[in-house]
Amino acid sequence: MLKIINVVGARPNFMKVAPIVAAMKRRSSEFQSFMVHTGQHYDPRMSDAFFSDLDMPEPDIYLGVGSGSHAVQTATVMQAFEPVLLKEKPDWVLVVGDVNSTLACALVCAKLSIKVAHVEAGLRSRDRTMPEEINRLLTDQISDLLLTPSRDGDVNLLAEGVPEERIRFVGNVMIDSLLGNLERARKSSTLADLNLAGKDYALLTLHRPSNVDQKDGFGGILDSLTEIARQMPIVFPAHPRTRKMIDELGLSEKVERAGLRVIEPVGYLGFVQLLEGARLVLTDSGGIQEETTVLGVPCITLRENTERPITVEVGTNVIAGTDHARIVEAARQALESPADKSSIRVPELWDGHTAERILDALIEAEQRVNQASP
Repeated sequence: MLKIINVVGARPNFMKVAPIVAAMKRRSSEFQSFMVHTGQHYDPRMSDAFFSDLDMPEPDIYLGVGSGSHAVQTATVMQAFEPVLLKEKPDWVLVVGDVNSTLACALVCAKLSIKVAHVEAGLRSRDRTMPEEINRLLTDQISDLLLTPSRDGDVNLLAEGVPEERIRFVGNVMIDSLLGNLERARKSSTLADLNLAGKDYALLTLHRPSNVDQKDGFGGILDSLTEIARQMPIVFPAHPRTRKMIDELGLSEKVERAGLRVIEPVGYLGFVQLLEGARLVLTDSGGIQEETTVLGVPCITLRENTERPITVEVGTNVIAGTDHARIVEAARQALESPADKSSIRVPELWDGHTAERILDALIEAEQRVNQASP
């Protein structure tokens, strides 16, 4: 039996770890699952809702590291995680995505010679000004097993000199959560509670520092949204950090004039219902680019690049950046020429069975390691 520590640090991690933990429970003769929540991002209302919506067990250990600069947060996670490893002595540690906790926990494992598997490996935006890109690059370099969500991840890793035997294309585990919970999400009361049932609306998420930390940049995006909001309401579940920046930058009146319907963040099931029902999604989130691709919902990405190019190649995603004209034109085209959902092209292995392939890859990697041992 393999003892696996699954690490979660922020809400985007929950949707990736939940199917893996569930699959380990089904295969309890092969895997012992142990979950560590670093507390990198923690809002009790949101975290509790996501754990409940995804039917996840409570973490075995909560490190409670909290917020801080990238350096402080990464160092604090490392300090708190090391004693856990020394006590629990796992066979593997599984890290997901690209948050600071991902890199921090992988680094501690590398120093202690504990094997690391990275879920969502190989994604590249080519933009090193994004902290997430640094986390991806470094985590992939020190991980023992690289589990890629799309074929471009394999290509990126091979080009960086990663040995082929460390790479395994498994598909997108976040889509396991999406497909596995879609029917439950459709029964959510969120649309009815917001009086949006049967109505056209756009959905907005915005949280990246490059978009919300500077008044001119944030204000420019709001100008574009103002124009789009003349055609239909824009629902904006505002990230707590984004709300804080709106106040600090003095943009509250501009947000109100833009006609955005600002609401509190919603749980996973409610958000999926909002996502599927939207005529248009505007976002700077990576995961939402993937979910809209599978759901066939037009997506405008408010960034100059994406680490998920497959969502542009085969999906519904358009990279508009933060230029006013490009955003408005992308929205116009999406609204005037809506996608035919019957012809959705779903990327390879985004089929709801990635978690099982991840567990198979762990077993194979462990066997390979054992065979190589003297």
